[in-house]
Amino acid sequence: MDTIAVRPVFTLSLAHGRFLALGDRTLVMGIVNATPDSFAGGVTDPEEAAALALRMEEAGADIVDIGGESTRPGADAVSEADELARVMPVIERLAGRVRVPISIDTYKAGVASAAVGAGACIVNDISGLEYDHRLAEVVAKTGAGVVLMHTRGRSRQMYREAAYLDIVADVAAELGQAMDRAAAAGVSADAIVLDPGLGFAKRADQSFALIAALPRFHELGRPLLVGPSRKSFLTTALGQVAPADRDWGTAAAVTSAILSGAHIVRVHDVRSMAQVAKVADAIRARRSIQKGT
Repeated sequence: MDTIAVRPVFTLSLAHGRFLALGDRTLVMGIVNATPDSFAGGVTDPEEAAALALRMEEAGADIVDIGGESTRPGADAVSEADELARVMPVIERLAGRVRVPISIDTYKAGVASAAVGAGACIVNDISGLEYDHRLAEVVAKTGAGVVLMHTRGRSRQMYREAAYLDIVADVAAELGQAMDRAAAAGVSADAIVLDPGLGFAKRADQSFALIAALPRFHELGRPLLVGPSRKSFLTTALGQVAPADRDWGTAAAVTSAILSGAHIVRVHDVRSMAQVAKVADAIRARRSIQKGT
């Protein structure tokens, strides 16, 4: 049985006339949390956050993802003004210094608009354009790439929404609805990446099921981003270890996701996971040689 999924090739359209080639190799998105309450630790000083992003680029990040609001289960919402105060100084420090695309991790239209105006190329929206319906218009107007992630409910009650008839089919259908919202606002299909949202309104077994069934999401016709990094669902296999001690478990999930066809992996430890991605890609390359593809 072939356990390595075919990974389609795409050219992703970004803001500011930029593009990303997806599929030939796995891209690594580095997480920069400009927050005081991230589950895996945040950096509140803009200089330190920008320096972290630059170190991630040096370590092999293909994208740096800047976020100013923790969306972990149970987290409190942050005002647009507070979020802007956290992320804009970081993006402004990075613009012109970092060569890789900057992603803004937000669901707020005002934050996305300001971030793209300052140099961000991608909007990473955990809500799949559900929380702020103006966001789709911002993405369409700016030409930004957009990550449409699957979730249900808000952070404080998301686990109440983790009831699915078929986790894979239901998540795929709801991602399809997110794509419809994007299309209705004029967002180009070439700008869209899909994320099944591991840990968001999903129990641990459901997150594992999504990784195992990732090839089914290729039917939606868009590249896939997977973000297992240090998340709590890993502890059902690892035991109750702290987020910083979950990198080996993260490496296993990243490898499985890549072999199942993920185009982008979103991680905290860029240096280590860039190595993981290279080895998983080498295994994928052997499959292509053996298959003659």
